[in-house]
Amino acid sequence: MQVPPSKSYTQRALAAALLRKGETIIYNAGKSNDDLAALHIIRQLGAKISEQDDGIKIVSNGDVRIEGDAEINFGESGLGARMFTPIISLSGQKVVLNGEGSLLKRPMSFFEEVLPEFGIRVKTENGKLPITIRGKFNAKKAVVDSRLVKSGPGAKMIIDGSLSSQFLTGLLFALSKSPEPVVISVKNLVSANYIDITIKVLEQFGLASVSNTFRYERLVIQSKQPVPGVLEYTVENDWSSAAFLLVAGAIAGPITIRGLDLNSVQADKAIIDVLISVNAGIAIEAKGIKIHPSPMKAFDFDATNCPDLFPPLVVLAAYCDGRSHIKGVNRLAHKESNRAIALQKEFGKMGVKIELNDDIMIIHGGKGVKGATVHSSYDHRIAMACAVAALKAEGTTTIEEAGAIKKSYPGFYNDLKSLGADVS
Repeated sequence: MQVPPSKSYTQRALAAALLRKGETIIYNAGKSNDDLAALHIIRQLGAKISEQDDGIKIVSNGDVRIEGDAEINFGESGLGARMFTPIISLSGQKVVLNGEGSLLKRPMSFFEEVLPEFGIRVKTENGKLPITIRGKFNAKKAVVDSRLVKSGPGAKMIIDGSLSSQFLTGLLFALSKSPEPVVISVKNLVSANYIDITIKVLEQFGLASVSNTFRYERLVIQSKQPVPGVLEYTVENDWSSAAFLLVAGAIAGPITIRGLDLNSVQADKAIIDVLISVNAGIAIEAKGIKIHPSPMKAFDFDATNCPDLFPPLVVLAAYCDGRSHIKGVNRLAHKESNRAIALQKEFGKMGVKIELNDDIMIIHGGKGVKGATVHSSYDHRIAMACAVAALKAEGTTTIEEAGAIKKSYPGFYNDLKSLGADVS
């Protein structure tokens, strides 16, 4: 099985192609709902897009242009909303930003606190979408804090990264357009690996160089002249999606997964370490990762910086002998659902006891999983977790609102089918 492209990389590559002057061809771009939303957004912001047999051609003059007052809809994409809002503010236009479904419940108050420092007037709906922005993003207006830098040019400011790294990603893209260096001090940053991805994309597209010290406590963003000519870019395959298939292999395999980069900076690559720690039947070979069922033991894992691993890890823990502990529950409240509650509720229906103890989730595994009628909570990762858990459950499992997977992995059920699962 070949896993789908990374939506984290696809959406960032699309944003970078918009901000890069010239022609970009993106290969292996994702086709999930979030990816398609990002493609639609950059078209609204002035990019010219044409589909090719083997990729997407994007032509941009490097500016963000919106004709008159406009409304831009992010669909249900949290990354899309948080990354593109600062980028959109480069236009200087009044824009209404909106979304759909669970995105309307996710916190966006960061923009009320930070964007005014760059000359943007922001109005939210009690800290959530819809958001109205006015003004043109200007890094020179950022708050100067002489404690951050002893010398040198550029704006300097402090950012709180405790809620989501996605907000910082959006700022970094917008700041890549600053004519002067910008220095940011980041406190309490979570999911730093996603900032690794952002910086990698900015540098691969020639938009900016970003140096950091003390794991992003201090960043210096310096705009660059993009490399001339046609830029060709290939999107990495997705470790977040792969985690579900690898767990499926560990409980109901064998499966061989191909196309994954073992040197990737994607945070969810940590699934490999967990599978090894539980004694899963895993072998990493040149042609792919092979995995098959074997007796597995309980595990302890800190998922604070890779919260998207929670759902597949809960499935894994359900089939491990003993009590597993996963740290990072506090990161789950503002996803597509409150994932901690959703996992506890739906896996409870399947006979798996889950306790929530402050920031720790305790899963009582090895006692069997039973088929049940469960609900996705309109969350793609909850739907996929229930489907993988069902592979070796006693009886049939019915997943209500199963179409939530289209957000990230539209072909998931078909891939399970092709691997021999009975899916209808």
